Amino acid sequence: METIITDKMVFGGNCIIKNSGKTVFVPFAIPGEKLEIEITSTKKDYDTAKIIKIVEPSPARVNPVCPFYMKCGGCNMMHISEEVQKKLRSGILKDCFERNGIEVPEINVISGSSYNYRARFQLNDGGLSERSSNSTIPIEECKIAEPGINEWLKANPASLRPKGRCHLFSSEKVVSAGGIPGVKFAFSAEQKEQKDNFHELKKKNKNIKQTKKRYSGTQLSMQDIVTVNLLGKNISFDVRGFFQSNLDVLEKSITEICRGLTGTSVLDMYAGCGTFSVFLSDYFKKVTLVEHNRDALVFAEQNLIGKAHESYGLSGEKWAEANKDTYFDAVVIDPPRSGMEKGVRDYLCQSKIPQIRSVSCDPATHARDIAALIKAGYKLERLYLLDFYPNTSHIESLAVLTKEAE
Repeated sequence: METIITDKMVFGGNCIIKNSGKTVFVPFAIPGEKLEIEITSTKKDYDTAKIIKIVEPSPARVNPVCPFYMKCGGCNMMHISEEVQKKLRSGILKDCFERNGIEVPEINVISGSSYNYRARFQLNDGGLSERSSNSTIPIEECKIAEPGINEWLKANPASLRPKGRCHLFSSEKVVSAGGIPGVKFAFSAEQKEQKDNFHELKKKNKNIKQTKKRYSGTQLSMQDIVTVNLLGKNISFDVRGFFQSNLDVLEKSITEICRGLTGTSVLDMYAGCGTFSVFLSDYFKKVTLVEHNRDALVFAEQNLIGKAHESYGLSGEKWAEANKDTYFDAVVIDPPRSGMEKGVRDYLCQSKIPQIRSVSCDPATHARDIAALIKAGYKLERLYLLDFYPNTSHIESLAVLTKEAE
């Protein structure tokens, strides 16, 4: 054991110290704390430690309200006061951008409640995944889940919940679930037995292939469809797929993304089920959607009925290769964690599109992509922390970029 004072917090939510020139990551610490730690893992370039004793706690340290905190693999900043959490996440975002040589403007924070905000929930074998383990924790309440989720957890004991993966979605903003108006809760369970049988067959026959999804959407089931009302507009999606789980912050983010956009045509790159396009169609005469997940695009088509739009069910890379000279008045882009595909980034860099709204769920890849756009002549006007996941170190961000006409 040794006594240390923690330095800054880095991406992932750990604090760091330097020990004999080697970086040590300390989970569940706060910058500036005096701690007794013990090294638990040693790698070539870094070590990981655990807190044995908090000698001098930070003024920002609070008692976590969740009895599963530090056991559950979800939250990792619940020991920090709400306002300091936001400052730390903003600081991590700023560091990522500055490491890429970007002069960062003041970071605006779009946030909501720190508790009971999560509408989308996933269970594995009836519980939540335990931290650094293959085990599950059979909870009856999650402090960050929306009330409807917790009502279901209390009404359905863990021992009676389906095995495998279960998807839950509940919010007061849900207007229908399973095709039934007024129902606020959606539930879908994957058949673990079928998956186990498939894997057993796979071991015996290496040539067996899993059925691929089809664009027709015939594998969609009415019971898996959820419709939410955001800012007065209905948007439908599959509960088994991705949809933002903090609907309050999503509404605020949509408002900020659309603010100031003007023109005739807009590109929604990595469009998903068309959430942004539904609102962009109020500002532009035509919306072009690009999304490789064709099942999501089926919902986008439904969500954009009556709106002038064009959809491409292919990767951003392939679309960019075929549309090198296509011009838009604005682009809204929301790539996966890996960031923009190189072909998409190159397309934007050589384009003369004057307005870009770049949304990201990874500050490192976001900073990389924005640095390339700045080098190509764009100006970073505004940067936002989209605080979708309070009590965690997860960071989403919005960059507003402009380019003067040549």
